[in-house]
Amino acid sequence: MADTDGPVAVAAGTDEVLRHPAAGTHLLNARERGRLARFRREPARRDFLAAHVLVRLCAGRLLGVAPDEVPFAQRCPTCQGTGHGRPLLAGRPDVHLSLSHTDGVVAAAAGRVPVGVDVERLGRVHGPGVMDRALTPVERALVAADADPGRAFLRQWVRKEALIKIGRTDLDTLGRLDLSELPLDGRADGTPLRFGDLYFTDLTDRRLGALVSAVGTEPVRLDAASPSPASSPHGPGF
Repeated sequence: MADTDGPVAVAAGTDEVLRHPAAGTHLLNARERGRLARFRREPARRDFLAAHVLVRLCAGRLLGVAPDEVPFAQRCPTCQGTGHGRPLLAGRPDVHLSLSHTDGVVAAAAGRVPVGVDVERLGRVHGPGVMDRALTPVERALVAADADPGRAFLRQWVRKEALIKIGRTDLDTLGRLDLSELPLDGRADGTPLRFGDLYFTDLTDRRLGALVSAVGTEPVRLDAASPSPASSPHGPGF
């Protein structure tokens, strides 16, 4: 299979990913297996595993290889440790990865340009202190005026979390980064939104009950996986 032309991102239910014929703990490296063993709650353990499987499926689709051929690794930009931090492909600095998971839903992205992805459950409630720290005054006014303020806030939240993962902001500067020029509902046709040198692709998936945002220095193709896993280890369903 030839490499794809651009960055890809996928959102899927945890159970969907773990039913994929290529899924399993055999894909994980030793550090990932160690982290997996430390989870006390089985749902959280499954979300972690599914996200780490899905990022390999995305990288496999990008590169045209099976997920067990994806040399996944992580490195912390602060301490340079390899047991946590930003995902990457060992020996492939030309490939960029991102992953996210919440209760029962996961997302992942892979590209030859920097990419970031984040997912949140629809209906998740954040306290007012979080909104104050995460949004600018203009953004807070737009969210408050929206017909569904909770959903409007989550849209901006996942966009900003994706920006953290791409290295364009951090938790201390979220409240100074203004995305108010971007429509809260995205574009009806799914066309990516331009923001400076970046492109946002937004997805609201009612079946998954989740909001997803992917950002890249090129437009990111963002899909929701079909309910039935693909027969190929890196087929179109993932």
